[in-house]
Amino acid sequence: MRLTPAGLRAHGHRLPCTVGRSGVTAAKQEGDGATPAGLHRIVQLLWRPDRLGRPSWPHRAARPIRPGEIWCEDPGDAFYNQRVRRPGAVSEEHLRRPDPLYDLILVLDWNAAGTPGRGSAIFVHRRRRPGAPTAGCLALSARDLRRLAERTRPGDRLIVPAPTGGPSSRRERPGASGGQRPQTSARGGAAGAAPRDGEG
Repeated sequence: MRLTPAGLRAHGHRLPCTVGRSGVTAAKQEGDGATPAGLHRIVQLLWRPDRLGRPSWPHRAARPIRPGEIWCEDPGDAFYNQRVRRPGAVSEEHLRRPDPLYDLILVLDWNAAGTPGRGSAIFVHRRRRPGAPTAGCLALSARDLRRLAERTRPGDRLIVPAPTGGPSSRRERPGASGGQRPQTSARGGAAGAAPRDGEG
């Protein structure tokens, strides 16, 4: 799989795909709102068992999202960039959301070592709406995400090319969008209106 200006190229298809509100960066930092460039691997699938049936993935690589589970985004926490059950982290991404954005998640191996400040919770998940940026993840339509999950397996590569002209570049991928860029952040739409989407 490879991110291109026309979308995510995967399994012979081009899927409209949005990235972080700050574009793509080769110098990823926690909270910068950018999607990290690099050769990533899909390492896990998470899903909401109360909303979706079990995906056809290898047992150990597919995990249901249980009540109280979060993804720790606090660089000072021992659980940084890990899925845990409410460790009391300063910054955390709740995985069981009222909206469907995290009903199905493909987890990337970005910063698997948990290096403080290098970014956390980098996923492929459902988009909020066409063209809406994320806080650092890659986002697809619900249909494209389901199809991608069906065809993808642990260890599959996802290449996000480094931006040209500097360490960070705003790179929206609409083939993806279909309209004007929304004026709200994917971390929650209008201020305080909804849960945020992914880290960044």
